[in-house]
Amino acid sequence: MKVVGQQRYGGPEVLGMKEVDQPEVVGNEVLVRVRAASVNARDWHVMRGDPYIARLMDPGAFGLRAPKQVLGTDFAGVVEAVGPEVRRLKPGDEVYGEAPGAFAEYVVAPETVVGPKPANLTFEQAAAIPLAANTALVGLRDVAQLKPGQKLLINGASGGVGTFAVQIARALDAEVTAVCSTKNVDLLRSLGADEVVDYTRDDFTSKRYDIVLDLVGNRSLGDLRRALAASGTLILSGGGVSRGGSVVGPVGLILRGVLLSRFVSQRIVTFDAKPSAENLETLRSMAEHRQLIPAIDRSYHLADAAEAIRYVETEHARAKVILTV
Repeated sequence: MKVVGQQRYGGPEVLGMKEVDQPEVVGNEVLVRVRAASVNARDWHVMRGDPYIARLMDPGAFGLRAPKQVLGTDFAGVVEAVGPEVRRLKPGDEVYGEAPGAFAEYVVAPETVVGPKPANLTFEQAAAIPLAANTALVGLRDVAQLKPGQKLLINGASGGVGTFAVQIARALDAEVTAVCSTKNVDLLRSLGADEVVDYTRDDFTSKRYDIVLDLVGNRSLGDLRRALAASGTLILSGGGVSRGGSVVGPVGLILRGVLLSRFVSQRIVTFDAKPSAENLETLRSMAEHRQLIPAIDRSYHLADAAEAIRYVETEHARAKVILTV
């Protein structure tokens, strides 16, 4: 089968298609014929091995000289085969999920991170959901424990996670303020944001919010805390705007925030949104009830993965970028 291969860290030029053996399933694994995959900021971080500290913090994905796995985590496709311990899925099922190695014709994933594809979505739309929407869901529902009527600010609202966060927050009946650049104002209004702040013209720190979700790491802790109520919650999940060549990248801001949280009344937290079939089922239900509509910026063929990743890294892609297989 064909996969997006990489022998060393670097820019998009290090990527290319290569042939590898089709994987076999064991235990609770599912083999999925990939129809579409989506690009996340994580993919260019892994491609470049950046920030350098990630090579030590995430040894499952990063090696010292090259990634240990094929790029891509989000996929949608058709079940080709299942292991003997699989109970929920069968060959022929249309599914979506999150597992390493999605930039390929086939991907193997545990049944625990795969779920039925939303019936009303295309494969391309479904592939946009798993990592980004799961991050938004866990961050808002579980970590922030967002309640109806609370005021939420999303910094970086036009990205993959941000566009889903706006919709999930609205489904939870929160009051949503989205921060973005001028070109994305209309998009975020169409997704349900109550207020949109164009950061090229206005400063979002002039008001106070119950919860601030930072998805880009482009503002200081002081700026973010100024936008936060005295007993509010700041959630740090940034990383999309840092560029290659950094030592710690967004990890530095996150570590400073966690340390500072011990000394201030405001709650400052970060989190790891682990994929699960249960969350995929929640997101499927939201999609089928029209509470969650994936916004797609561009689509590329799998063979053009290098250009797709370059676009996500350098062109301020909005919403999601998709690879078709």
